[in-house]
Amino acid sequence: MRNILFALIVRPIVFVVLGLNIRNYERLQQSGPLVLIANHNSHLDTIVLMSLFKGKSFRHVRPVAAGDYFLKNKLLSWFSTKVMNIIPIERKMTKDFKGMFQPILDELDNDGIIILYPEGSRGEPEKLSKYKSGIYYLMRERPEIPIQPIFMHGLGKALPKDSFILVPFFVDIFIGEPFKFTADRKLFMEDVTNRLNVLRDEGNFKEW
Repeated sequence: MRNILFALIVRPIVFVVLGLNIRNYERLQQSGPLVLIANHNSHLDTIVLMSLFKGKSFRHVRPVAAGDYFLKNKLLSWFSTKVMNIIPIERKMTKDFKGMFQPILDELDNDGIIILYPEGSRGEPEKLSKYKSGIYYLMRERPEIPIQPIFMHGLGKALPKDSFILVPFFVDIFIGEPFKFTADRKLFMEDVTNRLNVLRDEGNFKEW
């Protein structure tokens, strides 16, 4: 059902209504294990990223999401687990990073393609927030797995935070080259920041 829903409804809406302009699509790794990181401005972000994959690749795509938000009622929980196939995690302070990330690690060990937002929650439209170090502690457990950065522009205007009205808007997607984990936390976080900043700067977008 999930494959059919995306093929017949979600992808046509994403590619026609939003008018995606994908840069360097050939860079996108189509098989797992893979951790895909992106900026986060809209509820549409995950649907757009999932729509980049098809067939066997799509079946392995699973976004990481906050369990306390996406499982808070029956309808949202059904959509999140049955359609989006999220990996729910708890948003709370803990020193047991491996335990918190275990469901993600299990999926990666099964050739999963994981969607993760280093910013955490959604930020202001078309503005990057400071990246949280959760991505570092996750990749520390699987340092050999590639990380692929993607920058999206326009979704923060098409469906911004706290809005429920979709505004047709051209969306630009910039796909970067995969890279690997670096043991030094400061250097790794700088690498994550720089790679997403470079993709953002490729668009040479003016501030809105």
